[in-house]
Amino acid sequence: MGFSRRTFLRAGAALGTLSAPARVRAESVKDSSFDPWVEVSTANLRHNLDEIARRVAPRPVLAVVKNNGYGLGVANVARVLEPLAAVFGFAVVKLAEALTLRAAGIRKPILLMGPFDEAGLTEAVAQGITPMVYTPIGDVLERIAGRSGQPVGVHVCVDTGIGRVGVPHTQAALLIRDLAVRRLVRLEGVMMTFAEDPAFDQEQLARFQSLCASLEAAGVRLGKRHAASSFGLFQRPEAFLDMVRPGMALYGAFSEPEFRGTVMDLRPAVSLKARVVYVKQLRAGDSAGYNRAYLAKQDVWVATLPVGHADGLPRVAAKGGRVRIGGRLYPLIGTVSASHSIAEIGAEPRVAAGDVASFFDADEGSRPEDLAAACGSSVYDLTMHLNPLLPRRVI
Repeated sequence: MGFSRRTFLRAGAALGTLSAPARVRAESVKDSSFDPWVEVSTANLRHNLDEIARRVAPRPVLAVVKNNGYGLGVANVARVLEPLAAVFGFAVVKLAEALTLRAAGIRKPILLMGPFDEAGLTEAVAQGITPMVYTPIGDVLERIAGRSGQPVGVHVCVDTGIGRVGVPHTQAALLIRDLAVRRLVRLEGVMMTFAEDPAFDQEQLARFQSLCASLEAAGVRLGKRHAASSFGLFQRPEAFLDMVRPGMALYGAFSEPEFRGTVMDLRPAVSLKARVVYVKQLRAGDSAGYNRAYLAKQDVWVATLPVGHADGLPRVAAKGGRVRIGGRLYPLIGTVSASHSIAEIGAEPRVAAGDVASFFDADEGSRPEDLAAACGSSVYDLTMHLNPLLPRRVI
């Protein structure tokens, strides 16, 4: 009787359940020598913060560490940056990440830019986490503040045209005035987000500045005004305002190719690495990858790497991406499966099992931007989609 691949795998899984050996403690195997890992460079994080601080001086930096610190680990990043004088505080999107920072001992301000219900807001306030608001929740804020007797600080998000979240700029004055007169609400900042369309960004900024100017003229204290993300650091110095809000630039990657070699020297602070697990020779006509995606035109050596799309390597990496092994860059071939990828080594077996392979790092030619450009992906895909279960080695 024939078996399909799917039937065979189901049968194998059932057999494995029946004959499973004694359970091995997860802690003893989670970081085996052949498992992929993420390296976090503290030196490059500090360098990038210095570059940003120099660019925007004397304004402070609200470091965006959302989405697991752009793949580096939210607490890893915050612990490195918190002692630096230029860092005002941190911004996240999920309450769980804000609470993780407090549990990790982070004491500087934390801005929660994502949604919350009243229970979550209560917990956030109890932990000294500042909510970003854009709906009329003044009564809720005062009710929560009344339990402790301490005012709740907030930042108001204004939608000047990105259409995502934020009170529409035409209605923002009413909301901000309402919050500003409440005894138990403290207005600590107002913010906006650019659509990153050059012509429209200018209109967005004009809307925001007009709103702020009219409120300030009426005696409303707005706190810190902030608008510029990493993109704005390169494009719009007039949008630096009272504070900047960079994300990707902190991690050393240029979000746009034209930004490289311009106003800041950024050094990648994240690397994705693994060890070669297998090296073999394919004969002319042999194939590699599902659907025989790669066909050897002549005898060639290939190396199997234990990194796949479940680890965060994009499937498209096999369509132009390269991996660095022993100082040389080799093309990724075939297909990126869940847990493996394959590199074409050439006519000679120049690598061996156990050699360190770097999919992206701080070296020219294998920076995150280089891999992203080679396979038509994005630096955001490469870093934010790194599996959070991969070991993070802070060096």
